[in-house]
Amino acid sequence: MRQIKKLKGIAVVCTMAMLFLSCLDEYKRVGEEAPIQVYPRSVADNFVATYTESPEKLGSEDEGSSKVLAVLSGPVRNDFEQLSFPYQTFPEGLLVEIFNEKNEKTTIEADYGVLYSKTSIVDLRGNVLIKSDDGKKLATSQLYYDRGNEWAFTQEKFTFTNPDDGTVMDGEGMDIQKDLKFLNAHKTYGLMLIKENKEQEND
Repeated sequence: MRQIKKLKGIAVVCTMAMLFLSCLDEYKRVGEEAPIQVYPRSVADNFVATYTESPEKLGSEDEGSSKVLAVLSGPVRNDFEQLSFPYQTFPEGLLVEIFNEKNEKTTIEADYGVLYSKTSIVDLRGNVLIKSDDGKKLATSQLYYDRGNEWAFTQEKFTFTNPDDGTVMDGEGMDIQKDLKFLNAHKTYGLMLIKENKEQEND
């Protein structure tokens, strides 16, 4: 009789354990199978967004022409502006064209981009390339561009090409003015002259 009672007790414990584990497993599977889905409010194909600045003061006879500060364009834009922290994504690439006071253009290209509307920060990723009006180039894998302060920065490895002095510099981490006039490299790995190489090829 004691052995039968012991067996019954073991059977009850095993049954309870199996029920408990099955409940945990079911809860886990339901949680994985039912994630919260967030859909864009709108999707735009082949979009172009132009950011302008109007003159501060207009006279009675002024026409009020505005100045173009930047132009964003790309194949697809997903709009998530309905969220509490609004943003836009550019899953198929993004081109940013920035104009300074002299109307000189700097371009930033990337394979993927996210624009955070409240902070005016653009997160650019994958084959990011900045080209200035005077031929300077900066290549990196990820870059943040602050539209409000007209400043860009990266913590990733980069290659900076300067045709003015014929050099190529590799490094990691950099703060960049929008027209590449000022660059503050956090760490550099070396400087290579490219003018001498060109002269050797011509000989």
